[in-house]
Amino acid sequence: MMKISRLSVLASFLAIFLAGFSALGQPLVPALIIMGDSVVDVGNNNNLNTLVKANFPPYGRDFASHIPTGRFCNGKLATDFTADFLGFPSYPPAYLSREARGKNLLTGANFASGASGLDDGTARIYNAISLNQQLNNYKEYQSKVTSMVGRARANEIFAGGIHLLSAGSSDFIQNYYINPILNRVYTPDQFSDRLMNSYATLVQNLYGLGARKIGVTTLPPLGCLPAAITLFAGAGNNTCVERLNRDAVSFNTKLNNTSMYLTNKLPDLKLVVFDIYNPLLAMISNPAGNGFFEARRACCGTGTVETSFLCNERSVGTCSNATNYVFWDGFHPSEAANQVLANDLLVQGISLIS
Repeated sequence: MMKISRLSVLASFLAIFLAGFSALGQPLVPALIIMGDSVVDVGNNNNLNTLVKANFPPYGRDFASHIPTGRFCNGKLATDFTADFLGFPSYPPAYLSREARGKNLLTGANFASGASGLDDGTARIYNAISLNQQLNNYKEYQSKVTSMVGRARANEIFAGGIHLLSAGSSDFIQNYYINPILNRVYTPDQFSDRLMNSYATLVQNLYGLGARKIGVTTLPPLGCLPAAITLFAGAGNNTCVERLNRDAVSFNTKLNNTSMYLTNKLPDLKLVVFDIYNPLLAMISNPAGNGFFEARRACCGTGTVETSFLCNERSVGTCSNATNYVFWDGFHPSEAANQVLANDLLVQGISLIS
């Protein structure tokens, strides 16, 4: 039986309260802009020459259409639930998709790309869309919106819209930890500093383009991702890799400090750091108490390493009911876990709505 925390009660109350306002006909903010990596990619990688894709079964099997969209999940992402909470009638379209045109762009767009990171070198390895290119795409998006509604209204949309960023996990798991050159040149702490410089530059660039409401997610407990346990814990070890978790905690501390500095430096900026480390760690450490059955193995295939093309219709052992699992594949949370995370994000990000 799921334990009902005060936080989840508050999230439920907020969701009902906000739904009452959005039922009046308008979303609570004018637009939702999303940038980052595979945790928030809704299909941009479908259009790239990359192995990092999720536009085939069993991805998307529990989505409303039961059709793979390019989301690295069995169903909704945390940002999809966020769009629901905010009262949007549809989700921000992948910017490279056919849906990202005309009036669909007036309520936002998704620029994220699986295997992208704060370090542009991470995206280059996997032929993903770097954050710098995502920013360029966002500038192009702004031009399209401005041409439709005029400069004054466009500025209101950019300033009032919420800009969400999820990045950093791929930099470590899919680059730093497996890259002997980076390992030799940087300690984990020094690599975090390099990523912080990229993060600070991105936020300042978004601010220069008129963004005033920005939310950024922390790193998750990297050492508890099923693929990380398989790759880095050693044979026969099924426990979280503590050194990876320590690196994530150190990064998250820097992220909070850098964000505080940016908030003090940039007038009128609302910058919220969303903690996903602790809510996800709570689900992993006590799955039963949070309504889950399995937190070490993922649902897809053997649950040890499968993600992207390794998670496919022929993957042997894929679970029948993903709601029991914290992880859908070796790197990404299930829809059920994403809903829990979204509830936490709702409580933490209330200042971005006002």
